[in-house]
Order: sequence, then C-alpha cells, then structure tokens
Amino acid sequence: MTSTVPASLTRTAEGAALQAVFLDMDGTLVDTEGFWWDVEVEVFADLGHRLDEAWREVVVGGPMTRSAGYLMEATGADVTLDELTVLLNDRFEKRIGRGVPLMPGAARLLAELRRHEIPTALVSASHRRIIDRVLDSVGHHHFGLTVAGDEVSRTKPHPEPYLTAAQGFGADPRLCAVIEDTATGVAAAEAAGCRVVAVPSVSPIAAAEGRVVVRSLEEVNLTFLRSLIN
Repeated sequence: MTSTVPASLTRTAEGAALQAVFLDMDGTLVDTEGFWWDVEVEVFADLGHRLDEAWREVVVGGPMTRSAGYLMEATGADVTLDELTVLLNDRFEKRIGRGVPLMPGAARLLAELRRHEIPTALVSASHRRIIDRVLDSVGHHHFGLTVAGDEVSRTKPHPEPYLTAAQGFGADPRLCAVIEDTATGVAAAEAAGCRVVAVPSVSPIAAAEGRVVVRSLEEVNLTFLRSLIN
C-alpha cells in the first residue's frame, strides 16, 4: 500500500457523510480488461495452448494467482505459477507502455473528486509494478492511497483490500463508496461493508441492496456518490 497525502474526513457544507471513494483499476478506471485477456491468449499461445473464449468470464477481475492458476489447470500448460506470473506481468507491462485508455467519464470523475478534496484510493488486484505503470499515464496525484494485489495477504474477493484502504484513510468502510466492474470486486467491497457502484465490463452484474448498477462512469458524480451514503 502506498499513501501520499493525509486524508481529510471532515463533513462538507452540505453535511455529506461520504468519507472516501475507492476505485478498482482494470475495466473500471482504465479500459484494460481486454488487454489482460489478449496478453493471456498470447502467453499461452507461446506455451502451445489455445484459450477458450468462455474462460474469459471465469478469470476476469480475479487476482493473478487465481486467474493464472485456473488457466494453467484448464490447459495443462507446463509452467509454474511463479513463471507464468512473470510472463503475464512482463507482457502486460509492455502492452500498457503503448498507452492506457481511460474509461468514459473517468477523467471527469477523478477531477471532481480531487477538486472537492474527497479522499480517493485505487484498489486493484493487479501487482504494484502494474499499478505504478498505469498511474504514470493516469496521474498519481489523483489518489491519496493505492492498494495492490501483491501487498495484501488476501486479495479480492476477500474484503482485505478495501478494509486496508479504509484503514489507511481512517475511514469507516460503511461511509465509503466503491466503484467496481466485476462480480469479484463487488463481492470484496460488499464484504468490507462499503456502498458499491457496479459498472459491468465483461459480465453482467445485478442490482442488489446496497449496490447500484450503472452503464458507465459518465452516470457517476460526487452528488451521486454522496447519495449512496445519506
């Protein structure tokens, strides 16, 4: 976990109770879920295996150990998990070096949160090396704190990443809003007790108590996020 600025959790003039906003990265903030699948396809092709498109929904949004482990078992590839993790991260880092596209509405939302001094964290199952490379494009200054998948003992769908973010800001998870694009991330945020905005990327996510589903970040602004808490 990295933290660069102190959090301010004072209430605003409007009396809003929202204490912090946490965003997932791949597929939520940046349009890279397709990148990961392309990289997985390429790496396994190099290993002599063809991935079934149906497996994409199984591995989306999961930690590297889970997705890589599933694909190893499904293909029978002769590679260790540690070796495969290096191959995937190396190939993905090379891919995002050519540019990282933001999801529609992401730049506007990040600017609004920063303008209103809302403590904002990036919480991802991706490894630290990948997060830092993505933030070189997106802007490290948008986030007071970042939590990487290889910095927690239990990553998504376990609540630890979001509980870690809340603790880092000294915030009550019940007064934090999370934006996620996969069922795995939604499960982690809800288990932490946060309010959730789901923006499905690859697989559909149903609305539920304490969870709102939107089509795009273009539908999300600070007023909307505050309304989840009040």
